[in-house]
Amino acid sequence: MKIRSQKDFWAGLMFIGFGMLAIVVSRDYPMGSATRMGPGYFPTYVGAVLIVIGAITSGLAYRIEGPGIGRWGWRPLLWLSAAFAAFGLLIEGAGFVLALLALIIASSLAGRDTRPLELAVLIAVLITGSVALFIYGLELPYRLFPWS
Repeated sequence: MKIRSQKDFWAGLMFIGFGMLAIVVSRDYPMGSATRMGPGYFPTYVGAVLIVIGAITSGLAYRIEGPGIGRWGWRPLLWLSAAFAAFGLLIEGAGFVLALLALIIASSLAGRDTRPLELAVLIAVLITGSVALFIYGLELPYRLFPWS
């Protein structure tokens, strides 16, 4: 058997790995039931779904012709990692809005074709939507700004 789509094969293995990790991490949490879910219920079943999707994707890699694996995208890997780290470090001290601003700007640096006007619109839409959803809709207990 020959792998005909390297990207699909490795993507499927990644899904399987994340699914297994979710199940292993959540095994110490109480499961509960479908009507009264415990903290282990959701990650366990999401992990199982990821494993199934990964198995299907990897299996199809043997049947469907696809592209090979190219070179590593170091720029996106580094900038996206920095963006997530900045958000995590800033959320408590700088507030929700400034942490999101850092996340969006650092994430935009992962690509090479970001335009300033598009970035400004993206910042406005994402911050407005996130504040509306997470702060006012779900009432998450984060400060909007460090001074508030």
